[in-house]
Amino acid sequence: MTNQTPYGGRAGRELPTLPKGETVASFETYAEAQAAVDQLSKAEFPVKELAIVGTDLTSVERITGRLTWSRAAGAGALSGAWFGLFLGLLFFIFAPSGASLGILGAAVLIGAGFGMIFSVVSYSVNRRRRDFTSVMQVLATRYAIIAEPAHVARARNVLGTSGQVFPPAPGQTTVVVAPPAAPAAPAEPTVSAGTNAANADGADGADGEASAPAAPAEEAPRGLTYGEAQDAARRAAREAREAEQRARRAAEAGDREA
Repeated sequence: MTNQTPYGGRAGRELPTLPKGETVASFETYAEAQAAVDQLSKAEFPVKELAIVGTDLTSVERITGRLTWSRAAGAGALSGAWFGLFLGLLFFIFAPSGASLGILGAAVLIGAGFGMIFSVVSYSVNRRRRDFTSVMQVLATRYAIIAEPAHVARARNVLGTSGQVFPPAPGQTTVVVAPPAAPAAPAEPTVSAGTNAANADGADGADGEASAPAAPAEEAPRGLTYGEAQDAARRAAREAREAEQRARRAAEAGDREA
């Protein structure tokens, strides 16, 4: 399978949006998803309508070993030697001669020396914070193959995933429609005991006359409001004062007569 450039074609026009479609198959590793796309390509499937989408991305740093002075010097010398070889080959191509071979060897040695010095100095500065070598990777939990709706059935038939159920594709929302509420049952009419008794008496009577309607229930006593309670209290106080004044006048009249 060839890698597509992100600067042209359908993929270039759609970036950076998520692909639209349905999930054809889902795998745990990228190698399995790549093999599935290769299988579809060999079956003359229009692979330009496919996309591999990784979900639940996770950053993984794999520790490759402990970094020491010798490893730092060796790695720096090797990278510097490659850079010196590149410069020496360029000089040899543009000026091929017997002396160019000596210049090529000198470029390799000089590059290895500078690379070793730079790597050792960098390790001496960072060795207290980072004393190991590692490789960073970004992995996904699942790799889903997304296809256009018009090609989903054919892709599933080729991969043999027709009977499987997959979660919705990334970026697709599932709309859940709530079932309609059941209509409320009509309330049954309440019949008082007096009405039932009256109906029973009317049914037993020979004349078949309708029973008399039941008497309305007495209204429950209503409590006094705050204003009414204040008026009642003032009225009671006024009556008490008047009774006290009458009693005092009566007592004074009795004293004068005596």
